[in-house]
Amino acid sequence: MRSRSTSSADGSRQSPGSRGRIRSGGRARGAWRIAGARLALGTAIAGVAVACSRGGAESDRSHPLLYVSNETEGTIAVVDADSGKVEPPITVGKRPRGLKLSPDGTRLYVALSGSPIAGPGVDESKLPPADRSADGIGVVDLKTRALVKVYPSGQDPEAFDLAPGGKTIYVSNEETSEASVLDLDRGEIVKRIPVCGEPEGVTVSPDGSTVYVTCEAENFVGVIDARSASLVTRIPVGPRPRAIAVTPDGRTLFVTSETSASVTVVDAAAREPRGSIALKAPDAADTPPRPMGIVLARDGKTAYVSNGRGTSVAVIDVATRTPTRIIAQVGTRPWGIALSADGRRLFTANGPSGDVSFIDVATGTVARRVQVGGSPWGVVVAPR
Repeated sequence: MRSRSTSSADGSRQSPGSRGRIRSGGRARGAWRIAGARLALGTAIAGVAVACSRGGAESDRSHPLLYVSNETEGTIAVVDADSGKVEPPITVGKRPRGLKLSPDGTRLYVALSGSPIAGPGVDESKLPPADRSADGIGVVDLKTRALVKVYPSGQDPEAFDLAPGGKTIYVSNEETSEASVLDLDRGEIVKRIPVCGEPEGVTVSPDGSTVYVTCEAENFVGVIDARSASLVTRIPVGPRPRAIAVTPDGRTLFVTSETSASVTVVDAAAREPRGSIALKAPDAADTPPRPMGIVLARDGKTAYVSNGRGTSVAVIDVATRTPTRIIAQVGTRPWGIALSADGRRLFTANGPSGDVSFIDVATGTVARRVQVGGSPWGVVVAPR
């Protein structure tokens, strides 16, 4: 007997005996299509999740935070670098001053000191006794925003710098005229190097081979060989040197000189001064600049100097070694200074007025001043 044929969905002819197989195969193909659709949907959702995650990371990077050491409050102030919103502070210990980020941006190092605050001309014999147990380099976990460790630092640490790779910290110890070498892996001071009277600013060369320390009382920059951890020479600079910036190629130093209203230029290879850059007040009636902190743009073409009691910031063209602008009325004694990653904004910590200034680099104007209270000393910019 001749079997009866039927038409399938695709128009082909099939025999009745094959219908069960066709339906079964259809169900299988349908199941595969459903599974495929679910897989595609899952992949799409995962893709959206990844995109959102990446977008969130990019958003975090584009909305950085300021961390500001508050010397009299014993805290690190946290400020949104875009909105100026002040977030809860981080308690760290006595007299937080110098600040540095770890190379991976997850930790903040802060110099803590148990020495009582004493300005110029203060009779130190009338000050309360120092608390040496409070001295150290504090470590703040930026994810939890908590102090997680305090390393030894030598007496009365004020400023310090990290060697490339983040394994070693060099600390200035003003009261003992030394620089301490802190090994982070071992968690201990491995060398104390006699440097000069009242060492202050510390900067490590880009290649990590040399450490420079300003000698506030003796008008020198001490040069330390990192490999031997020994002082190799001293470079004469302007009076009361405070801070040092090194060009990205490591060839030139710019050293702020507070009492001469100038910045000394140093040939790093020759280890000799090569003149100075004089800074002037915007108006003859204004207080002369008192150069304190200094920061270089990432491309090394521009230097920015906080002028302390001069209440201004100087802008210096590195190639021509000339000041191109004085940004006036920045704040009351701006000291700590930092530059945003895109180079468009400057931030200064203004101790006596307890605030942080946000400066628009292009216009040379103060966009806002954000109150954090206490006495802001140092400032760094970090991703959220």
